[in-house]
Amino acid sequence: MPNSHHVTSFAGLPAVEFPSWDTIRDEFTTAMRWARNRNEPHETLPRSYRPLFEALAAPDSVAWRLCMPVDLCIGEKTWEDLDPYLDRFTELVPPESVRALIVGNLADQDFQFRSTELRDRLITLAPKLTHLHSLFFGEVLREEQEISWIEHGDLAPLLAALPHLTGFTVRGGSGPLGLRVDGHPSLRELTVQSGGLRPEVVRDVCASSLPVLEHLELWLGDEEYAGGAAATADDLAPVLSGEAFPELRHLGLRNSDAAGRWVRALADAPVTRTLDTLDLSLGALRDEDVDALLDAPAFRGLKRLDLHHHFLSEENAERVRAAFTEAGVEVDLSDPQEPDTYGDEIYYYTAVAE
Repeated sequence: MPNSHHVTSFAGLPAVEFPSWDTIRDEFTTAMRWARNRNEPHETLPRSYRPLFEALAAPDSVAWRLCMPVDLCIGEKTWEDLDPYLDRFTELVPPESVRALIVGNLADQDFQFRSTELRDRLITLAPKLTHLHSLFFGEVLREEQEISWIEHGDLAPLLAALPHLTGFTVRGGSGPLGLRVDGHPSLRELTVQSGGLRPEVVRDVCASSLPVLEHLELWLGDEEYAGGAAATADDLAPVLSGEAFPELRHLGLRNSDAAGRWVRALADAPVTRTLDTLDLSLGALRDEDVDALLDAPAFRGLKRLDLHHHFLSEENAERVRAAFTEAGVEVDLSDPQEPDTYGDEIYYYTAVAE
């Protein structure tokens, strides 16, 4: 599952975690050296700390991950509070040097991601984050919190506070999530990761003013998942028509148990004719969807089609591969799946679910 492990890179930069004191408190001497002397020769440091010291010496060369551990086995949260942790980060890492930021598991006493508090802290810090171009908000792993439990409020003010941001990824959306952005001059990539994206979130995204958006990725999810994934082609109509984002060149409708429905919606959609890449991966594409995929000329004009994690038979996967290869389209058909069977019932599943 994509939410079972941390990203190792983000926005083209290697990810480096900014540790909490809880992580390094058993090595107090090393911790003090780390806090006070970022220029110490690397060969004198424990190997596990070298990436951190190298990042502190060149803070604009990495994507910084903010997260604090939670020991779920004993039900104890890290003892360091959020404010001291963030204050220490901004003291040791000049905010104006941060190019990419990953906001991971920073939980409250009930182990819930502190979305509103973190949003407000970032908004306050925004005037100093002058070179922040990419933000991943809510990189919480499944073992820390199920994706449907990650709750957000209105994140549009956060984007408004960061007018230089070119890429924004948020995980969550089965619950309330505000993403109606009233004009953003720089945002080129927007990704919403969810196990079941609410239709109102889809409509908010479609109604946003993002004049230079080139990459849109929505994880639509399972229609039964958390009661939230009932988005239809009508909800996505401004995108499908090509009117919402004229510069769009990559569209991802991922992690959908209704992947075949989106194949049919895209087959005649004006937006498909202007795309370079289409991503329908992580979903439940089935054999009965293959003819609709092969019969639509618009798909043959793509440069790349991503279908990995699918339920196609070997025969139909080969039909798709041969047809698109002949048309000069790079196609990814990796990670084939087998449905689950319970009695007479057959169940297809998305890659990210519970």
